[in-house]
Amino acid sequence: MEFIDLKNIKNVSEYEKLEQAGKIIREGGLVLFPTETVYGLGANGLDSEAVKKIYKAKGRSSDNPLILHISDIEMLGKIAKDISDIEFKLMNAFWPGPFTIILNKTDIVPSSVSGGLDTVGVRMPDNEIARNLIKYADVPIAAPSANISGRPSGTSVEDIYDELADKVDCIVDGGRTNIGVESTVVRVIDDVVHILRPGKITYEQITEVAGTTVVDKHVLGKLEDGTKPPSPGMKYKHYAPNTKCVLVYNKDNNVTRTKLGTLIDNCLKSGEKPLLMCLSDNAKFFKDKNITIIDMGNSLDEISKNIFTDLRKADTFNADLIIIQGVSTEGLGLAIMNRLLRACNYNIITSGD
Repeated sequence: MEFIDLKNIKNVSEYEKLEQAGKIIREGGLVLFPTETVYGLGANGLDSEAVKKIYKAKGRSSDNPLILHISDIEMLGKIAKDISDIEFKLMNAFWPGPFTIILNKTDIVPSSVSGGLDTVGVRMPDNEIARNLIKYADVPIAAPSANISGRPSGTSVEDIYDELADKVDCIVDGGRTNIGVESTVVRVIDDVVHILRPGKITYEQITEVAGTTVVDKHVLGKLEDGTKPPSPGMKYKHYAPNTKCVLVYNKDNNVTRTKLGTLIDNCLKSGEKPLLMCLSDNAKFFKDKNITIIDMGNSLDEISKNIFTDLRKADTFNADLIIIQGVSTEGLGLAIMNRLLRACNYNIITSGD
């Protein structure tokens, strides 16, 4: 296996180290690489057999579509067609960046990428390592998050090395990712933007650019059985630690804090070992409880960047129950709650009862 260390790039010439990784992609191999959101598990997005290796490595269902990553607009023309003015407007506003748009695919895109749909998600990452890798590969790279399906996504090589090192041909280490949650995914239907998966690019930002925007009901709810997911991360239990989790949120933090305390006390009284993941202010409040506490931070950016690492870390303490504090769904909070709901398998308490 190739290992390419690009954590501390001093000059652009170092990107030449990616030439071998690009060749591996082009010839049908798997490469683990960083983007600005999370690490990706990449293969040649035009090679059906290479794409099938992604599903096998992750243990991912074949009806769960993948996203194609491109390095420039010229590459877009090969894989997508019938692009509308509003779709171009969105791409101009948010590319390169953590923004995926579902487009009508051309025949060159294998059905193994699209999950059998006539559409495909496309994004241009805002990460120099990722874009240079795509350039050296000279093909769009199909890449879901780098993790075993159902587990929290990887935001550093250390997070996912043990899971995937023996399943890939090359690892590109770019250090910790900047954002920490996967890209926003949208689809335009009759000139209305539908958010299928929230991310760093928020509902508010999209509305400012494109006008009427709808948040799909499945962003904070389960996809019905028998329904094909139009976007990654919609159908299956996702981002989950192995330990049972419960999510607690109320817009009144006093109510949230009371419920967190009740759950902690109930665990301790029954002889169970709780672990608390909460915002910094509440972490200080519960420090005398003699339990393990993971401080998620106070800002949404901080919580977003740490969320998957925190979920992985929580598993290492062998708790009986992970109790997680939720956040408001405004702005980036929508993406955070989307991930936490799935991590907890929709086990949420929203009141003080």
